[in-house]
Amino acid sequence: MKKILMIGTGGTIASKQTEYGLAPGLAPEDILTYIPAVAKICEVESIQVCNLDSTNVTPDHWKLLVKTIEENYNEYDGFVICHGTDTLAYTAAALSYMIQNSRKPIVVTGAQKPIEMDVTDAKTNLLDSFIYASDNDSQDVNIVFDGKVIVGTRARKERAKSYNAFTSINFPYLAVIQDGVLVRYITEMPYTGPVRFYYEMKNSVYVLKLIPGMKADILPYLFENYDCLVIESFGVGGIPESLLEEFYEEMNKWKDKGKIVVMTTQVANEGSNMTVYEVGKRVKLDFKLLEAYDMTLEATITKMMWLMALGDQRYEEMKRDFYRLINHDILFTKRELDEK
Repeated sequence: MKKILMIGTGGTIASKQTEYGLAPGLAPEDILTYIPAVAKICEVESIQVCNLDSTNVTPDHWKLLVKTIEENYNEYDGFVICHGTDTLAYTAAALSYMIQNSRKPIVVTGAQKPIEMDVTDAKTNLLDSFIYASDNDSQDVNIVFDGKVIVGTRARKERAKSYNAFTSINFPYLAVIQDGVLVRYITEMPYTGPVRFYYEMKNSVYVLKLIPGMKADILPYLFENYDCLVIESFGVGGIPESLLEEFYEEMNKWKDKGKIVVMTTQVANEGSNMTVYEVGKRVKLDFKLLEAYDMTLEATITKMMWLMALGDQRYEEMKRDFYRLINHDILFTKRELDEK
């Protein structure tokens, strides 16, 4: 029987009713009392690293999770992290970069309703997570939620209340779990190299969501105060004419500072392609910027945090590492890296 470590961080799954609304209040050992059937699946031990609403999660909490997993890595066959749903996709993406080549499964899960409620998705999500974490073919960082297994870099929370809160963006579900039975759609090749742990994340990323008629006066401040600007553009990607003059001026300053602009799209599915329209192609030809293509916003942000924390890198090095495939985060062609 596999030995799994359950890591508590709080979230809805651990919440109790208070005077001001739901707030995390259950310890991991309390949560386990609601799923006695887990004893037939695996041996479970638990640890608490924090107990908070996931709205309050920061990169420092990701470091705590990495530290906890590294310290216990040789003692357990897998890990199940109980997490709030609001930032769960960010945490799963971040851990995908901070813990690489893990032959042992690291499952992130949560619930839309507290486990102590009579009607809740928490029990099923937890039991499904332990089923997946106990399977011999499971590895790396993934999300288990509402009977679906989602790659850690591919999740997006798309529903605020429904049990099927998370969707896999631009990548198939790895598996489904129905009535306690794991059905795999994709069987991954086992990692052969050693697991690698990273602790540093440089929290100097700003996401600018474009809107029609946006003024350009925010750009100088952003370029001055952040090391990476992720621009959520329209459609397949581009810069509106109203922003071009200021954008070009600031980008010219950035060339000498080693700062990075990443272009992505506000459209969740199918990704960006800045070569389609003039509003995108002219910008891409004029400047050294990165394009996120089919990556999720969560993966784009956390990958840049991880890359910038690795140390001073030239643009070409950053570009090479940004387009290196990690936990299925980007479906990519060699063409981009060959472009000069």
